[in-house]
Amino acid sequence: MDRMYHVIMAGGIGSRFWPRSRKTRPKQLLEIFGSKTMIRLTVDRLKKFSTPDRILIVASEDLCLKIQKVIPEIPHNNFIVEPSGKNTAPAIGLAAVNIYHRDEKSIMGVYPADHMILDDDVFEKAVKTGIEMASTKPSLVTMGITPTYPSTGYGYIQYDSAKKTHVENVHKIKTFAEKPPLDTAKRFLESGNFLWNSGMFIWQTEIILLAMKTFMPELHESLDPVYDSVGTDKYNIVLDREWELIRPESIDYGILEKAKNVYVLKADFRWSDLGSWKALHGISKKNKKNNVETGDIISIKSKDSFIYSPDKLTAVVGMKNVVIINLDDALLVADMDKSESVKKVVDFLSKNNMIEYM
Repeated sequence: MDRMYHVIMAGGIGSRFWPRSRKTRPKQLLEIFGSKTMIRLTVDRLKKFSTPDRILIVASEDLCLKIQKVIPEIPHNNFIVEPSGKNTAPAIGLAAVNIYHRDEKSIMGVYPADHMILDDDVFEKAVKTGIEMASTKPSLVTMGITPTYPSTGYGYIQYDSAKKTHVENVHKIKTFAEKPPLDTAKRFLESGNFLWNSGMFIWQTEIILLAMKTFMPELHESLDPVYDSVGTDKYNIVLDREWELIRPESIDYGILEKAKNVYVLKADFRWSDLGSWKALHGISKKNKKNNVETGDIISIKSKDSFIYSPDKLTAVVGMKNVVIINLDDALLVADMDKSESVKKVVDFLSKNNMIEYM
C-alpha cells in the first residue's frame, strides 16, 4: 500500500442527469444519494484505507477549483488538470505520468467520481486483491461486478473460469462486450461467466504506460514531453501544446481490448454507475407505489416513477414508469425506460447554443 495511488476521474457533466446536472454543477458535485456529494462519497471511501496525499483527482480546471472547495483535504498538487475532455485513455495517461514522476514503482487505481458503491468494506477488500495481482504480475486489472439482473445499460466482460490465476477471484479476460440488447443480456447472465464492466482499474503505473506505448503510440509520444516537464514552470505550456495533438479515446478500446495481459477481478460489492434516472430509481428507497418522491408531491394513481420537485408543488396523476424533474428553470418528463436518452436533450441545447440551460 506504500506505493499505491488512487486516481479519481472527475471530468464530465453527467448529461444523463439533466436538468439537475449542469456544467456549473455536474453530477459528481450533486447530493444524488443522501446528503453527501458523489465525489465526497468516493473520496471518503478511499480514505478508509488510504490518505489524502495518495488520492489524485483528474478534471478540468474549472471543476478542479470547485472540487477543491468541497474536498479541501486533497493537496493542491494532487489535482491533475486536463485542458479539455479527451475520454478516459488520455486522462489516465496524464495521471500516470504525474504519478510515475513521483514513484517509478508505483501502483495506481482508477475510479469514476460518480459511481455508487454500497459496501465499502467489500470494496476495500477488492482493491487490495487488485493490488496483490498488479504487484505480483505485470497485468492490467479491471474490476468486474457480479450482475444481478440482465442490464442493457452496462458493458460486459467475459472471463475464462478455466484460466485461474494465483490470486483468488482474478481471471483472464476472454472478451469485452458492448451494451447488449435484452435477449443477449439474459444469455450473458445465464452463462455465469460475464461481469458488468465497472470502469475501475488497478495496475502498475509503468505497465499502463508501456501498454500505451505499444497500443497508443501517438498518445505516448505526446505524454513523453509532458512527463519531462512535470515539476517545472514549463509544464502547463507543454501540456497545452501536446493536448491539442491528442485524439480522444477510451481506455477500453485503446488498450484493454487489445492487450494480452488483461485480467478481471470479480467483485461482489453492490454497485451502480448511476448512468440514468432509471438506475437511480433502482437503488433508491421507494414508497408503497414504488415511487421515489422528493419535494412537495401529490401523486394520484401514479406508480413506478421518479419524481423530484424540491421547490414547487407538483401533482402527478395517472402516470406510470416516468421520470419527472421539476426545477425553477427546466422541466423534464421522460419515459423511465428511455431515461438514458436525456443526454440527447443536452446535445440539442449545445447544438442550439442554449447555454443558459446547460
